[in-house]
Formats: sequence, C-alpha cells, structure tokens
Amino acid sequence: MGEFIPGLVLAELFYKEAVRPILSKHFLRFRYSAALIGHGSEVLGFDTQRSTDHHWGPRVQLFLRIEDYAQYRHKLKEIMSRELPVNFKGYPTNWGKPDKKDKGVQKLIEIESGPVNHRVEILTVKSFVKNLLGVDPYQELDVLDWLTFPQQELLCLTAGEVFHDSLDLRQVRAKFKYFPEDVWLFILASQWMKISQEEAFPGRCAEVGDDIGSIIITARLVRELIRLCFILEKTYIPYSKWLGAAFSRLKCSQHLAPLFLKALSADSWKEREALLSLAYEAVGNLHNSLGITEHIEAKVTQFHSRQFLVLNAERFARATMAVVRDDRLKAIGLNIGSVDQFDGSDATTNPRLTRRMKALFE
Repeated sequence: MGEFIPGLVLAELFYKEAVRPILSKHFLRFRYSAALIGHGSEVLGFDTQRSTDHHWGPRVQLFLRIEDYAQYRHKLKEIMSRELPVNFKGYPTNWGKPDKKDKGVQKLIEIESGPVNHRVEILTVKSFVKNLLGVDPYQELDVLDWLTFPQQELLCLTAGEVFHDSLDLRQVRAKFKYFPEDVWLFILASQWMKISQEEAFPGRCAEVGDDIGSIIITARLVRELIRLCFILEKTYIPYSKWLGAAFSRLKCSQHLAPLFLKALSADSWKEREALLSLAYEAVGNLHNSLGITEHIEAKVTQFHSRQFLVLNAERFARATMAVVRDDRLKAIGLNIGSVDQFDGSDATTNPRLTRRMKALFE
C-alpha cells in the first residue's frame, strides 16, 4: 500500500486522472455527475490509515441519466474494467468480491494485470437517494417525510464531494442540506424535552446508593446535550462512532467539551451535577443567542423541594414548540421528535404510540 491519502482526496485524483480520461475517450458527449458521497468514513473526512483495511480505496460514483443508465451501465463497467490501471497512487484499484460471511465487506486485492474489479459505481441520482432515504428526490417532501429520515443518512447524502456535475446532483443535495424551519424547531423542542426528563436523575440515583446509575445517566445526558448542540448549530448528527469527533468541529465544543469530559470522569454525583449545571446553562445561553423564542433564564434551580439542581429544560421545549407553525407538527401532541429521538420517554411510555409501532415488527 502507498502512503496514506485521505479518501476524498484519493477519490478526486482517481476521477480526474484515471476515470475522466476514459470517459472523455469513449463517451465524449456523455452527461454525468461524479462524486464520492454516501457511506464511508472518508466521506465524512474521518478516515485514517486504519480505514484502509476494508471498504476503502480508489473509488468514485458516476451518476447517469435514467435513460443512459439503462443503455450504458454495462458497457461503462466493462470499459473501466479493461482500461483502468491496476494500481493508483500506491493502492490497488481491484476489489475483492463482497464477503458474505463478513457483512459484504470488500477489500483491495493486488493484481498484475487487468481486467480490474473496480469500484467506479454506476448509479442514478434517483436510485441513490431512494436507497438512502426511501423517497424520490424529485417529488415534493412534506414535514412528516422529514421526521422519518435518519440524520446519519442525510449526512451521507450531503457530505463528501461532487467532482463534476452535468446533471443535478448538487441541486438535489442542496434540497436536503438541512431540515425545514418548522421541522428543525419540532426536533429542537423534542431534544430539550428529552433532557428535561432525566436531568434530576444523576443525583436521585446517587441518593439511593446507585452510583453506577448516576454515572450512566450522566453519560446519557452528555450525549443528549451534544446532540442538542448539533441541532442548535443546524448540523446533521452522525451515528455514535463519529459523534465525538464531529462534535469537536462545532463552534460550541471548545467551551463545552472540557465540561463534558470532566463530568464523565467525576468521582461524585455532586461534582457531576456541578459540571452538568455549567453545561446546561451554556447550552441554554446558546439557545437564547439564536433568538428563536423569547429569552429564557438559563440558570439552574432546585428540583421542586429536592436538593438536585436542574435547568428545567422543559421551559425551552415548550417555548420552542410554541413557535412551530405547521399544523401537522402541532397536531402530533407529543415531543417525540424524529426517528433519531425515539428513545425518549414521550415516544416509549405512551401505550397508544408503542402499540402502533407493532407494524415495525411485522
């Protein structure tokens, strides 16, 4: 293997130096878009040398018009297989077959001569988005559609790079850049409510001698506060492996990350509570700085008559929900948020809702 090159950089070089010349030679008037988007640590810019052991290497996606896809995809695949170099920038361009015993993993395999089992993936924009999100990107979306889209998949669609665009790939990606305003507010309100439902529990668990429970809930609250920060900064939330790394790219992380780290390693519930309190107030002030609701006092107070300190985060949830204008979102009547937020109490303790979820298991 060659010296490590970030996957997005490698993909762009692979397209410009290896794939594009072949297209120019055989398909001079061809309209297409070329990109590296979708799944993969390199798409998000988190790949390292470790990433090169599977599903990583010289690859690019070619998006064709639907009529051209039907007519040319096999010919394109065959020509690329015959004319691509067997090695590019020190990496094989030849991929092994998907390993059925290992979740379809593909690895680079060196060969001395072609044909190459390449990963110049030939697609259409419509089929790509349909596979990720289950919708036709050219149809109008309503607010309920948006609640069904996992943010990791929205990130897969909007991250990465487009290297050439004779079709409408950039336009389609722009359509999914972020949630519509009312959907964003609904998700934001739901996230505040999730925090409100557990903010007194680190102390309550510790009070009955359950320090493990106190630590677990502190970690849950840190996770939910981090996710709240993504929402406040209108940035899609990645799945758990990249949550911390992506959080470090947010503007608010410089101040909040040290508080979260200290809270997670604190020896006593009082110390956890003090650090979480500072984080609550900082995130509350961040909310206020956006001016989306009336100003809400971002100060922790005693939880009812008990000794625990809380932000009373439901105040932020209710104020945010009050500015949602869409009738369909207001009619939901529960702070369940989008599919990424279904582990909150509003989603999992309402029997009418959980019974309806039976369809998910059929």
